[in-house]
Amino acid sequence: MADKKPGFQFNIIKNDPLDGHRGQNFGSISLENIAPVYINIETQEAVLDIGGLHGKAEVEKRVKWIKDKTEAEGPDAKEYFLVWVAVERAEEGPIYNGAGACYLMVNKEKRRGYKMMHEHVNSLDDAMKGRIKLDVLDGQSKETLKHFLMNHNEEMWKISHDMQQALEN
Repeated sequence: MADKKPGFQFNIIKNDPLDGHRGQNFGSISLENIAPVYINIETQEAVLDIGGLHGKAEVEKRVKWIKDKTEAEGPDAKEYFLVWVAVERAEEGPIYNGAGACYLMVNKEKRRGYKMMHEHVNSLDDAMKGRIKLDVLDGQSKETLKHFLMNHNEEMWKISHDMQQALEN
């Protein structure tokens, strides 16, 4: 029998972890209202890929993640911003409530990808807690995200005042 890893264990589940069942699923994280948006820095194309919740987005598939950026660099390398976007219910309706952005580089030819895992975790945490931290994005990428969110749900965008303010250049 394999030894169990020590430390705090948690489960990622779809619905509210405490919905009607006090004490059950303690230590669970709900990703029900989180969406990963990938922005290709070169082309400024933004894509929502739910597979990113589990590290299985198309951008991230078939690469080995490394901590040395130089191993992923090269003519076939593509740079992305991953923006975790959180949605919450407000009095007026659903709003874009939180967002956290981080950087990654993928080189499918070399089968290598560079990302700092702690930055990705912290960005997800920021979004889940309703914080908007988009400092890593350049002006063009902020504009791309803004248009993506507007086109994704115009009504939600209209009442998401904090997000609007954060994406003003």
